[in-house]
Amino acid sequence: MSQQEDLTAIQQRLDQLVQRVAELERTVGQLRGAGPAAAAAPKEAGRPELVTIPDVPYNNALWTDSDDEGLGVRDRHAP
Repeated sequence: MSQQEDLTAIQQRLDQLVQRVAELERTVGQLRGAGPAAAAAPKEAGRPELVTIPDVPYNNALWTDSDDEGLGVRDRHAP
């Protein structure tokens, strides 16, 4: 087999795998009581959920007892 034929075969197998996983997700959703309506509307593939990051500064308490990567513990000299 040529490299192009191998790549085509691999792509077909991946497509089959994606279809089987989608079928499995629908089946599991139905078994868990989500119903066919929720299982019939899968998420849009390839688009991750957007996360909104607020403009407010982080609370400084988040950084207490943290080490600066590569610099060691605060209030001590780097080696």
